[in-house]
Amino acid sequence: MSTGKIGVSTGNLFPIIKKFLYSDHEIFLREIVSNAVDASQKMKVLASNGEFKGELGELKVRVKADKAAGTLTVSDNGIGMTEEEVEKYINQIAFSGAEEFMNKYKDNAAAIIGHFGLGFYSSFMVSDRVEIVTKSYKEGAKAVKWSCEGNPEYTLEETEKAERGTDIIMYISEEEKDFLEDSKVNELLTKYCKFLPIEIISGKKKEWKDGEYKDTTEDNVINDTNPAWTRKPTDLTEEDYEKFYRELYPMAQDPLFHIHLNVDYPFNLTGILYFPKIDNKFEIQKNKIQLYSNQVYVTDSVEGIVPEYLTLLHGVIDSPDIPLNVSRSYLQSDRNVKKISSHITKKVADSLSDIFTNKREDYEKKWDDLKIFIQYGMLTDEKFAERAKSIFLFKNTEGKYFTYEEYENLIKANQTDKDNKVVFLYATDVKEQYTYIETAKGKGYDVLLMDGQLDTHFINHLEQKNSDHRFVRVDSDVIDKLIPKEETKEVALSHEEQEELRAVFTSQLPKEEGMFMVNFEAMGENGDPVIVTRSEFMRRMKEMAAMNPGMGFYGAMGDQYTLVVNTDHKLVNTILENEKKEMSAQLEPINFEIKETEKKQAELDELNKGKKDEEIPQVDKDRKSEYSKTIADLNKQKSSLLEEYGKGNKVVGQLIDLALLANGLLKGEALNRFVKRSVELIK
Repeated sequence: MSTGKIGVSTGNLFPIIKKFLYSDHEIFLREIVSNAVDASQKMKVLASNGEFKGELGELKVRVKADKAAGTLTVSDNGIGMTEEEVEKYINQIAFSGAEEFMNKYKDNAAAIIGHFGLGFYSSFMVSDRVEIVTKSYKEGAKAVKWSCEGNPEYTLEETEKAERGTDIIMYISEEEKDFLEDSKVNELLTKYCKFLPIEIISGKKKEWKDGEYKDTTEDNVINDTNPAWTRKPTDLTEEDYEKFYRELYPMAQDPLFHIHLNVDYPFNLTGILYFPKIDNKFEIQKNKIQLYSNQVYVTDSVEGIVPEYLTLLHGVIDSPDIPLNVSRSYLQSDRNVKKISSHITKKVADSLSDIFTNKREDYEKKWDDLKIFIQYGMLTDEKFAERAKSIFLFKNTEGKYFTYEEYENLIKANQTDKDNKVVFLYATDVKEQYTYIETAKGKGYDVLLMDGQLDTHFINHLEQKNSDHRFVRVDSDVIDKLIPKEETKEVALSHEEQEELRAVFTSQLPKEEGMFMVNFEAMGENGDPVIVTRSEFMRRMKEMAAMNPGMGFYGAMGDQYTLVVNTDHKLVNTILENEKKEMSAQLEPINFEIKETEKKQAELDELNKGKKDEEIPQVDKDRKSEYSKTIADLNKQKSSLLEEYGKGNKVVGQLIDLALLANGLLKGEALNRFVKRSVELIK
């Protein structure tokens, strides 16, 4: 037996391992099992090269927890180690056995995980003592046992071992005893080792018998040694891809598309990415892509490793060029990782373009689910946006799909405004905005359906990229002002008539649904008598603020609406005529006084015309201020009378409520009043 000190530069190695080497202690099992698989893979290479001519046998890795002994053992029948190799690869941890092996057999390097080295020491994160019992495949080699208690001292001695290979025996610390539970061990093996290329066996399969689960004689194999992404695309059917997806995500709906990655130059990359089906609400299910290095699980936290929009995808990425390092910041700065990220972006865009070109009908059928991925990519990745702009589809309210170019060509002739901007009309809810959509169609306009979670942001993005395009929701203004042309129809009512009608309609506007203002437009005899519109800018800002906390100013503002009264409509003119008849006795003296006061004010202004402010006598300034106050008071008095009159006008209330109802704004008590009033008017 020999003793010695591990060849490291500091005695603080083990505290560092326990605290800082890995962000999560459970990673130790991945490292130890990966080493065992590595040793088995090396055995395969030696046999295929003819350097090992003995019986290869079935290469397997076994994991066994023994609660009574307090040990967790990982065993393999791989190449094993001689005493000299233990000294070199375990005691002198600056060396890497895998690195030397890969240099010697570089043609087969892609099949080697290469983690016999520092990864072994992760076992001390959970162990008070670790033993290695190993026997080399080399002829005449003797078995040796290495033992260490988490400090630089170790013992190394000859021992008995019948078969080649290595046993790592970990004496689990008191505070880490849950790693001796079969359920915990199987959970970790499934998480980290599910697709390793050598069978991982953890105990026996169980069956329900006599009211309890009992072991059978069949080994419990944890992993699939030949997962779909390691096979050639030509060897896989659609059923194979779907089966693998269900293996990865048992509870998920069937995916929309898959993309098989298979690159061997200038870097190695394999994998399968799936576009998952997402319900029509913003379920950003990030971190569903699993990152592997030669079938060894690395992480599912892939932000920064793949472009942000791809974190919405599901699937597997595997590359030996991605270092097995749990530090995400390290991965993000790695040159190969950046190259791989760029390649994946191109591959996804090219694959989608291929599907669009060759299977457009299928692409359109899946577009409503696919849209969120494309939009997210175009919003967050400039290169992807450039590649994807030709495969982005608009859907109109009739359910037809168009590329950006196709749609622009469709609407350009009829939907270009007086400033030569092409106006893209859209709706966010066909049922709620039905009246506005039909009005737009009546003018020969086409209307897009933009009801997605990212549409508001995406509209802004498109307008920034195309300054000669505007997007306007169909309920943001009256039809003639949505796409303003040169010809505009003037309102026939005088300013005084408009002010009187404004007071009448204001009297019954809701106070709790937001801020309303009243405007007048000539919308034709057959147009609606009253409609409600919402400012495109303010509504869009509020919608964006709901997803962006940094825009809290807009989010805190109340909703703003405009009640537009159609001055051409018979009902509106009847309301005005009735108001004049019924209110003339009360309003005539007020109107007369207003006109007389305005006349005096005009005479005073004419008297001081051309004078500078300091040249105007103070008495004239005081008189003008008094006239202004008198006019304001009279107008206030007039408005109060008109509002009081308006409150009792059932037709006004009915017209306002009909407009609110068309916008989904009539609810609760107000809706109940509307129903009762409707019955009364019918009687």
